[in-house]
Amino acid sequence: MATPQLLTGKTMAITGGVTGIGRAIVLGYLSHGANVAVNHFDDPKSCSQYQSLVEEAVETLKTSKEQVEQRLIDVPGDVGNPETGKKLVKAVVDKWGRLDVVISNAGICEFKEFLEITPDLWSSTLTTNLSGAFHTIQAGAQQLSSQTPPGGSIIGISSISALVGGASQGHYTPTKAGVLSLIQSSACALGKYNIRCNALLPGTIKTQLNEKDLEDEEKRKYMEGRVPLGRTGVPADMAGPAVFLGSELSAYVNGAQLLVDGGLFVNLQ
Repeated sequence: MATPQLLTGKTMAITGGVTGIGRAIVLGYLSHGANVAVNHFDDPKSCSQYQSLVEEAVETLKTSKEQVEQRLIDVPGDVGNPETGKKLVKAVVDKWGRLDVVISNAGICEFKEFLEITPDLWSSTLTTNLSGAFHTIQAGAQQLSSQTPPGGSIIGISSISALVGGASQGHYTPTKAGVLSLIQSSACALGKYNIRCNALLPGTIKTQLNEKDLEDEEKRKYMEGRVPLGRTGVPADMAGPAVFLGSELSAYVNGAQLLVDGGLFVNLQ
């Protein structure tokens, strides 16, 4: 039975889309019929990761590279630069004529003991995770509110860390709490333009950000034991919720925060 395509003809712009959660969301959107513009760092490694994303999309969609390249474009740049969000949005409109979904996903997290967090680490984390989200969301909202007809969906990738502390994440958790608050304020401000703003809060999802941490067998087993579903998450677990929030199935969902954590947050045992 074929998977229903919930996003046929829609366009999406995403930051941090070549690895981890972002990459899985890109593939999910392509599978549901959307056209996608992907932001990533402008360096050889990230550009290579984008090319591997194209190849994976060819395999996932069972189509040609030429057809994928009609539906998938990349827009390199640092999200901490306010111009990057504008550039990403413009690329979508220039290519496909309209923007429907904006996903602010780019983020960094270097685990560091609280007393060892340097001013530079604090600043870089804040710039990428929170300022980058603001610039991306504002640029997207400016387009979504001005096009005809106005409207669309904005999704912020926050984290379960927005709701709890972390001994080695004193620089990271405040930024994710900030993304959640930014989404809530955006929902209040942008609803009059028919723009819905919602946040996804992943739990422990195995990505390049935490793979070294999860190599600690004792720590991994502890985390798995805390999750009622009995496993840590994988990036593909985030794709379905992101598709839902970008589709018309969530037409009356605005200002929501959706935990995607296998039940970790509610498990106090």
